[in-house]
Amino acid sequence: MSRLYAAWGASLLVALAVASLACDDKKAPADPPAPSAIVPSAAPATSEPAPTASALPAPSASAAEEAPAAVAAQHVLVAYKGAKNAPASVKRTKADAKKRAEEIADKAKGGADFTALVREHSDDPGSKERMGSVGKFTRDKMVAPFSDAAFKLRVGEVSGAVETPFGFHVIKRNQ
Repeated sequence: MSRLYAAWGASLLVALAVASLACDDKKAPADPPAPSAIVPSAAPATSEPAPTASALPAPSASAAEEAPAAVAAQHVLVAYKGAKNAPASVKRTKADAKKRAEEIADKAKGGADFTALVREHSDDPGSKERMGSVGKFTRDKMVAPFSDAAFKLRVGEVSGAVETPFGFHVIKRNQ
């Protein structure tokens, strides 16, 4: 299946390049089709012709930026007593955890080194060892509030306090 997508993608890029060189029409492109309209079928590549540039307009750079397939991020987790997987040593209340996460977010947005904030404040021992990195992930790999926040951020941007069952996260999108 991945070879089908790779072949389809390469064919589309070549067709778009050729069409852009041959096109002398300077009008703005039509609105792009819905994403479901540009997904190739699962049938073998030989059963249908390759899409042409005129059939599929090129997605704009801003559309690709707005809806990435995956992002990479770092986070600081501020857990509270009773949060899912919270270390036994954590005694703070939910309200205290939220306040602490908001303070960390303010420091990060003010230019503080995010990795230093992770080392100093994170209650997630796994990602703490990785400088807060949760790696590159697709939307379905994290709990919804975390994914929703991470995917809304621009590269380099830091979130406010994001609540999940694990506590409050401060997220920095890296890719």
